[in-house]
Amino acid sequence: MTDKTASRPEETASWKKLTALAEIATQTHNRERVGETDRFEKYSIRVGSLLVDFSKQRIDRSIFEGLVGLAEESRVLDLISAQMTGEIVNVTEHRPALHTALRTPADAKLTQVTQDIEREQDRMLQYAEAVRGGERNGFTGRRITHIVHIGVGGSHLGCELACRALNRSGIEIRFLANIDGAATTHALTGLDPETTLFVIVSKTFTTLETLTNAHAARTWFLERTCDKTAIASHFVAVSNNAAEMTKFGIASVSQFKLWDWVGGRFSLWSSVGITIAIAIGAPEFRKFLSGGAIMDEHFREAPIAENIPVILALLTIWNSNFLGSQSHAVLSYDSRLRTFVEFVQQLEMESNGKAVHADGSTCNVHTSPIIWGGEETQGQHAFHQLLHQGTRTFSADFIATVDPEHNHPDHHRWLLANCFSQSQVMLYGTANQARDSTKVHEVVSGDHATTTILVDKLNAEALGSLIALYEHKVACLGMIWRINSFDQWGVELGKRLAREIYRALGSPDSESSDGPTEGLVRTIRDRTTSPFNDGDD
Repeated sequence: MTDKTASRPEETASWKKLTALAEIATQTHNRERVGETDRFEKYSIRVGSLLVDFSKQRIDRSIFEGLVGLAEESRVLDLISAQMTGEIVNVTEHRPALHTALRTPADAKLTQVTQDIEREQDRMLQYAEAVRGGERNGFTGRRITHIVHIGVGGSHLGCELACRALNRSGIEIRFLANIDGAATTHALTGLDPETTLFVIVSKTFTTLETLTNAHAARTWFLERTCDKTAIASHFVAVSNNAAEMTKFGIASVSQFKLWDWVGGRFSLWSSVGITIAIAIGAPEFRKFLSGGAIMDEHFREAPIAENIPVILALLTIWNSNFLGSQSHAVLSYDSRLRTFVEFVQQLEMESNGKAVHADGSTCNVHTSPIIWGGEETQGQHAFHQLLHQGTRTFSADFIATVDPEHNHPDHHRWLLANCFSQSQVMLYGTANQARDSTKVHEVVSGDHATTTILVDKLNAEALGSLIALYEHKVACLGMIWRINSFDQWGVELGKRLAREIYRALGSPDSESSDGPTEGLVRTIRDRTTSPFNDGDD
């Protein structure tokens, strides 16, 4: 997404300077750095309702200045402006990436885009309020009590995150993403067709998983209602393919637009978020957008040394490209954020899991680290043993809330104590423990880089800011690595091969393209009790 004449990141003077600094930094344990005066004040920044503390990162003043220099040499602020004013930054698909315009217009040049957004957004929110208020009911007049949101990847992960974190509506929301009949059965079990609304989200309205599940839901619905006209009251769709939505049976009033300049993993701010709007209401959805806009303004206006999305991107580069970190853990110390890691995993790895620069040349440095993690404190009893005493190098984000908004203060005190202690152990290890031969199994090395994000209250505005923070971090990483963060060509090959294998599974005469895969196909044919019917996909 950068100028094709720009040098590779590793060829810049800043990168070479950081390489030299890394050689020195690896000789010093981070516990030796954190004793400097006012370190927390120097390396923590507040934006809106978020406090981001990166004082436990493996940096000092010279390293931080070197990282800022890398961002400056990469023209990050210019590239931020280019993205947010609608320039073509998705160069392989020749599109802008204007998801920020969904929450706030960035430039007068976007007047027409803004008008389209406002018109569609108002229509979507009116629809959501009508469902919530009982003005738009099922075909028998009964109120909607259940929603099944059907989508996959960016069409579902952000919506599920927001709904699980914020839903207070009393409407039960289920999410159906996987192309697995067991998941479909589970999602539909116990539902009343007269009070269930299906929300289908697919940018193209051709996504295999989504359309397979959507057709299964429609079949389930028609088997119980025997009324095709009832589909109009129980199915909503979000797509940029109006013809296919109409063909499916979606009434025009229940069709919502998704523009081609919105990537799926950045789309929850659009009508894709209709499920969120039904869950929390139009006023709260606007607060959610406002939270994203707060982070947008900060990203656009703050100088690099105070710009927290840029800083988080620079820390990722420092840890991954210079200190050898192999993965990044996202650890949520709030059960309402238990699916946050799945959202961030897609956001970062689909955006920046690239091996070529935007100009088509091969990347000679690592791009996105592997993103993983989970809900805490369960992770402490599952994978923290590896984090503390394993051989892998990693970095981590800790996320916690200040005000939990529940009536169990002692629970929250313990939760925060665990959060802070885990980051402390990852920093210091067993700093003061004698390392004699009888206690070597107790030694924890520490020296791992962590950031802690404190959220004042997990409300709609705060969640919007948190999500936008990670979106901007991802975009900034792409700017510095000189890659296109807004395409995902790597997922297409597997889709094409799956169609070939689907046909092979349904026909005894079909062969797969390679011997090992053919062996698996033959095993399924030989052992299945219900042979697949051959046919078109």
